[in-house]
Amino acid sequence: MSRNVTSSALPSSPPRPLFRTKTLLVLACAGAAISAAGCQKQQAAEKKLPVVVTTQTVALADYAPRTSLTGVIAARTLNNLSFRVGGRVAQRLVDVGQHVDQGMVLARIDPQEQQSDLRSTQADLDAAQAQLTQAAATYERQKTLLSQGFTTRRDFDTANQTLKVAQGSVDAAQSALANAKENLSYTELKAGAAGVITARQVEAGQVVQAAQTVFTIAEDGDRDAVFNVHETLVAQTPPSPAVTITLLSDPQIKAVGKVREISPAVDTQSGSIRVKVGIPDTPAGMPLGAAVIGTVSARSVKAILLPWQALTSTAGKPAVWIVDPSSKAVTPAPVEVLAFDSGIVVVDKGLQEGQSVVTAGGQLLSPGQTIEVSGASQ
Repeated sequence: MSRNVTSSALPSSPPRPLFRTKTLLVLACAGAAISAAGCQKQQAAEKKLPVVVTTQTVALADYAPRTSLTGVIAARTLNNLSFRVGGRVAQRLVDVGQHVDQGMVLARIDPQEQQSDLRSTQADLDAAQAQLTQAAATYERQKTLLSQGFTTRRDFDTANQTLKVAQGSVDAAQSALANAKENLSYTELKAGAAGVITARQVEAGQVVQAAQTVFTIAEDGDRDAVFNVHETLVAQTPPSPAVTITLLSDPQIKAVGKVREISPAVDTQSGSIRVKVGIPDTPAGMPLGAAVIGTVSARSVKAILLPWQALTSTAGKPAVWIVDPSSKAVTPAPVEVLAFDSGIVVVDKGLQEGQSVVTAGGQLLSPGQTIEVSGASQ
């Protein structure tokens, strides 16, 4: 018995997945779109507009660095006053900060001991003068008797010798009395010159020794401005520079001084040198101890002065942007900076006269970037 087999019973080939084909088509279209967008961005980058900047032509100029330091006004002459005799301080008549005139009594010590010495020396003088009077009378009598032949030469010589000894005793007593009076005057401490008391070391009732400092007085007259200057600045400063002194609390008060004294030794702790600047005709507004600013210019040198905005960096070193005059493209150029001053940077090496340097807008630049100078004609 035969079996009829129809075509529907035979296995057929699997159907082709149409969704996969569509996905591939979509991805292809997307890739083409991305590629087209990238090309558009690249073209836009190639057509980047120039950056607007300001420039400056490089030229050498005289540069004199100005150095400003803070100091204080000090007296040119300071006197340490002390008693010339010892004793107990009975009175202290002045205090720190007080102005005194020449000859004014500042303090007194108890004069009891000096008064006792004065009375003793006065008594010694009185006794010596009495002996002198007696010796003089004896000498005159012996002189008369010798001329009449009633005495011997020996008695006359003895009388003469006694008179000379008595005269010497009187002279010694007078000298001792003068010293006693002088010592009594030393019990009063007087100002040797007009000035301001800046320090005192004693109080009433304290026992002081001769030559022990009691007061320190700053004499009136021209003042000094005292500065602690680093030794390198001293070496770079020209000799006898003019120093502008400005009162810190009131910049309107100014004076011009000259370096009067430079300490020969360097302070071991701060590494600085004390410099005193004399201020002739010191303004009344500059009292002792006032804080001042001293400004001095160093030796003038040839350098290139640029605004601080012109400075950039390349490889961690200072640089500036140089403009190519033909293509208007910028290139970084390393430079050596001599100094930084107020608002400017002083370039020592790395640039040549005539070059064009970007002074503003450099933060937006990259190597090869074209620029447009602000204010230039189109």
